[in-house]
Amino acid sequence: MTKSSKIYIAGHRGLVGSAIVKNLTCKGYTNLLTRTHAELDLADQGAVAAFFEAEKPEYVFLAAAKVGGIVANNTYRADFIYENLAIQNNVIHQSYLHGVTKLMFLGSTCIYPKNCPQPMKEEYLLTSELEYTNEPYAIAKIAGIKMCESYNLQYATNFISVMPTNLYGPEDNFDLEKSHVLPALLRKMHEAKMRGDESVEIWGSGKPMREFLYSEDMADACVFLMENRDFKDTFSTTKEIRNTHINIGTGEDISIKDLALLIKSIVGFEGNLVFNADKPDGTLKKLTDVSKLHALGWKHKVALEEGIERVYQWYKEQLQ
Repeated sequence: MTKSSKIYIAGHRGLVGSAIVKNLTCKGYTNLLTRTHAELDLADQGAVAAFFEAEKPEYVFLAAAKVGGIVANNTYRADFIYENLAIQNNVIHQSYLHGVTKLMFLGSTCIYPKNCPQPMKEEYLLTSELEYTNEPYAIAKIAGIKMCESYNLQYATNFISVMPTNLYGPEDNFDLEKSHVLPALLRKMHEAKMRGDESVEIWGSGKPMREFLYSEDMADACVFLMENRDFKDTFSTTKEIRNTHINIGTGEDISIKDLALLIKSIVGFEGNLVFNADKPDGTLKKLTDVSKLHALGWKHKVALEEGIERVYQWYKEQLQ
C-alpha cells in the first residue's frame, strides 16, 4: 500500500474498524474510504456492486459484521448466519470483480471446535463440532475463510483472513446485557465505586481462563500484514492449501478472577468481589496459538494492565 492508495474500511465505526482507521491515519494514509450502514447496506448486493463500481477501492479491510453476545447469537440464529454470509459474499465477490489488490477478512476464534485442543492452532479448524450457541455465526466466518482461499486459488486474488481473540478497547460495547466480560466488569466496578457499594457480583466461579488483545494492537497487526504479507505467505505446502487464516492474539491468558482483581485495582473499587458459582462458567480455557503470527513478523505490544488503564480512561471521558 502507498500512502495515497484508496483503502476501504468496511465497519469503520466498530471496535476494530475504528482502530484500523486510526492506525492508518497515524501512519500517513490519506485516501481512506468509509460508509456508514445508513449510507451503504453491505447485505444489499446491488448497492455493494454500485459502490465498488463507483469508488474502485484498491485495498479492503472487511471488518463489518453482525456481532453479539451469547444470548443474541443463540436467539437470532437466522439473522447472524444470513447477514454475515451476505456481507461477506458481496464484499469479497465485488473485490474480485473490481480487481482489488488485497483484501483482509476479519473473523473470530469462535470458528474453532467447542472442545478444541489448547492452545488453538489454525490447523484445528473443522476437526470437530462447534459450540452450539454461536454455530451460525461461526459457520459464516468459516465460509468467509474458505471463500477467500477459494478465490485466491481459482482467480489468483490476494485475500487474507485473520481471526482475533477476545478484543477490548476504545469504542467497545459497555452495555451490561450485551457486552463481553472485560467491559462489563469495568463498568460494573466503576458504577459500584461511584455508588459506594460494598460488593460486586460476578457470574461464575472465576476459574475460566481467557485471552485478551487490545483493539489498537489488533489494528496494528492487520495493517502490518496488509503492508508486508501476502496470501502466499500464509501456507507452507502446495499439495492441499487450507487453514491459511492467521490467529491474532497474545498467546497469554488470565483467569476471570484475576482479571476482575486487576480491573478492581485499576478502577479503585474497594468493595468485595462475590463470585456466583451457580451461574455458568462457559469453556474453561480458550487460548490461541500465535506461532504463525510471530513467524510472519508481528507480536503484540500492549500489556493487559496498560490496555485496561487506557480503556478505563476512555470510558470515563465518554461519561463527561
